[in-house]
Amino acid sequence: MPRNQFELLGQRRFAPFFLTQALGAFNDNVFKQALIILITVKVVGFTDAERSLWANIASALFILPFFLFSASAGQWAEKYEKARSIRRIKLLEIGIALLAALGFWLDSLPLLLGVLFLLGAQSALFGPIKYAILPQALKPEELTGGNGLVEMGTFLAILVGTLFGGWLVAGFEQGERYASLAVIAIALLGYLVARAVPPAPATAPDLAIDRNPLRATFATLGVLKGQRVVLNAVLGVSWFFFFGALVLAQLPNYALKVLGGDASVISLLLALFSIGIAMGSLLCESLSRRTVEIGLVPLGAIGMTLFGIDLYFAQPAATETALQAAAGLAAPIDWRGFLAAEGQWRVALDVAMIGLFGGFYIVPLFALIQQRSPREQLSRTIAANNILNAAFIVAAALLAIGLIAAGFSIPQVFLVGAVLNAVVAVYIFSLVPEFLMRFLVWLLTLAMYRIEIRGVEEHVPDEGPALVVCNHVGYMDALLLAGAIPRPVRFVMYYKIYRLPVLNWVFRVAGAIPIAGSKEDPALMEAAFRRIDAALAAGEIVGIFPEGSLTKDGEIAPFRPGVEKILAARPVPVVPMALKNLWGSMFSRRDSRLGRMRLPRRFRAPIGIVAGEPVPGTEASAALLEARVRELRGDAA
Repeated sequence: MPRNQFELLGQRRFAPFFLTQALGAFNDNVFKQALIILITVKVVGFTDAERSLWANIASALFILPFFLFSASAGQWAEKYEKARSIRRIKLLEIGIALLAALGFWLDSLPLLLGVLFLLGAQSALFGPIKYAILPQALKPEELTGGNGLVEMGTFLAILVGTLFGGWLVAGFEQGERYASLAVIAIALLGYLVARAVPPAPATAPDLAIDRNPLRATFATLGVLKGQRVVLNAVLGVSWFFFFGALVLAQLPNYALKVLGGDASVISLLLALFSIGIAMGSLLCESLSRRTVEIGLVPLGAIGMTLFGIDLYFAQPAATETALQAAAGLAAPIDWRGFLAAEGQWRVALDVAMIGLFGGFYIVPLFALIQQRSPREQLSRTIAANNILNAAFIVAAALLAIGLIAAGFSIPQVFLVGAVLNAVVAVYIFSLVPEFLMRFLVWLLTLAMYRIEIRGVEEHVPDEGPALVVCNHVGYMDALLLAGAIPRPVRFVMYYKIYRLPVLNWVFRVAGAIPIAGSKEDPALMEAAFRRIDAALAAGEIVGIFPEGSLTKDGEIAPFRPGVEKILAARPVPVVPMALKNLWGSMFSRRDSRLGRMRLPRRFRAPIGIVAGEPVPGTEASAALLEARVRELRGDAA
């Protein structure tokens, strides 16, 4: 089991796929940037308006295939084995690269634009496979780290490909010829690497592919129906593409017209944004403790908004020299001069931090889509996401055009984007309060505990029903376990704890099941057992604290027979878990002589969460499970 996400880069189940998708993104952007430089710099006889028109046509031709082919690509990805499909797509890329070379050698703009359309079609075909293959190659606890690596690789490949393509064409007299050789070489390398991608079986081999693109598109979007969390995660991803497109499209003119920079300042800002996303994507695994921690999504949204707003207010800090350069009264400054100018570090920091928090935002959403979507529909779900992404990118371009036409400055466009981001985030989190709930839980546990987790990855099953049993130490036990277990857990808890102010909202959103003793409320107890059985029947994980109440002295009380009643009705595997060193820390009942929680003695306490081997449901008993939990906890009360 990899100890961190970087170890995946040395394993065949991930590394060849990672390199294949990174090389594809790199090659796309080498070609796109070479074409843009050719149109804007080297083609003779174009007016500025014509250059702008052709550049916009090029962007539209790359986006159009996502509307036309994503639905069919999603169906194709479900029906056929994915590694073979990847190799076919890479062979297609070699053919497209040969056409690109022909276009560059003939100086044929129509042919090159046709190649750009074909590259967009190839990306549309690859998109559903790119994210659907990850849950087949990775374990649930590896999804966040794997997605973080993919996002890091994609954005760095885009950045390096853009810089490399621009350097080839702008830096050499015959640069377009060098670019043609480069795209062929990269495509060949991508195919060779793709041959090492291990098999990933078809998830819906009997699926009939609809060859009507319009009907297939509506059918693909229809897979999102009835999946509220997945639908809102998809909308959240699409919104990120909207926000990112709005910001990135303005950066070149922002660098030139507002900051008074030259082309190197454009490259610097793009690099800061891309590196920021790469760093945020990589940090997601450690911040989420290797679970799909959707609590990072609100954190990302907050950061994107705050630094987007600050980017608007940062401009008045620009120096007089920069303002004169922007107005054409002085020579443009290069990236060194930009960073040396007073106040411009603030602009650089804002751009980088928007990218960083964008990584926090996007990686958990992709992991959530992969985790919560039915496996046989995941490729079509990703295809639906790609269709919506393309629509949101177009909407962002139209909004930017409208705002600029209405007289908005570029910093004001950034401000509008940041404010809209806040509004959309509040709307999404109100529709799916689980996002906000996980954010609050993540902040609370991160602030109060230092947690060491052992055995959870190995012993909690990746799929299917299971019962988790654990000792009960404090009011935060369910939240701590929920943060440690990669899958969603339905916790059964004493109804008086369930009804605690503030925490009640968290428990309700998490789907906790309140229970009472038979003498207190027999109807509530029976309802709880019915809900437990229904959750297990649906393949979920249910968590219980068989002691029945919080420990009063730090020791484990005898397990009650309720666990045996659950297993008699449905004998699912039982995973014993133990909370260690929690007694006396925040929210335990140590020193509570008056029967109420007092201020704890330990803040940021080092605690442990450890899981043991599952016990078959047919063999488990209250006494056996109690013994297993005692053994796991040891003397670390």
